[in-house]
Amino acid sequence: MDGAIKSGELELAAHIAQPSRSAAGPRPALVLCHGFPAGPRGALTSAQTYPDLADHLAAETGWTVLAFNFRGTGESQGNFSLLGWLDDVRAAVDHAVDMPRNGGVWVAGSSAGGALALCEAAEDDRILGVATLAAPAEFDNWASDARAFLAHCRVVSVIRDSGFPPDVESWASEFKKVQPLSAVAEISPRPMLLMHGSDDPTVPVSDARALADASGGQADLRVIAGAGHRLRHDPRAVAALMGWMERQGVG
Repeated sequence: MDGAIKSGELELAAHIAQPSRSAAGPRPALVLCHGFPAGPRGALTSAQTYPDLADHLAAETGWTVLAFNFRGTGESQGNFSLLGWLDDVRAAVDHAVDMPRNGGVWVAGSSAGGALALCEAAEDDRILGVATLAAPAEFDNWASDARAFLAHCRVVSVIRDSGFPPDVESWASEFKKVQPLSAVAEISPRPMLLMHGSDDPTVPVSDARALADASGGQADLRVIAGAGHRLRHDPRAVAALMGWMERQGVG
């Protein structure tokens, strides 16, 4: 089912996948968070494959799965900011919590979406577990040359309005405020699955190891041999995610 969810004053495009047949009673929900778009005007086509992934996960696990577009991507309103994207994760969790037959909410995210999922879970105990695919441990590379990154955001069209951001320094400061490495220590004992490709050219596998170390050994680290960055297209990663969902004791 396609529709929209509210994040503050913005509408975010969303897709809610329901299993075709399921038992009566509460049903667990998974919120899917995509990553930062790549390529010229990539924001316009960002996360196009996530509804199909949501449908597949729902059919195989019996969960409700909510996929959405962050602000500035796809048909969602607004422009990219990192704290804005964090607000969007919270809004998606809010929506999932309020859905009929809610049996608990988990979050899974790819790349930047995974890092934000960790950060939101650290602040929101409604989230019962987090799975990440190729998540970065920090956003320092974006902060290192904020004006160059802002120009890149315009190229990929995740920032569409010429007057945004009104304050570049404030916008850039958000990259230092969002700290996945600090967040993972706050999530335990809730379950965490950290998946990463051994040959990821975008986010080094060392980031996953750093996150696992910061979790105090509480996170389940899965390094997928020979895999690159886009783990949602790797059947091994999808199978690991479904196995993790089924082990939550509710699926």
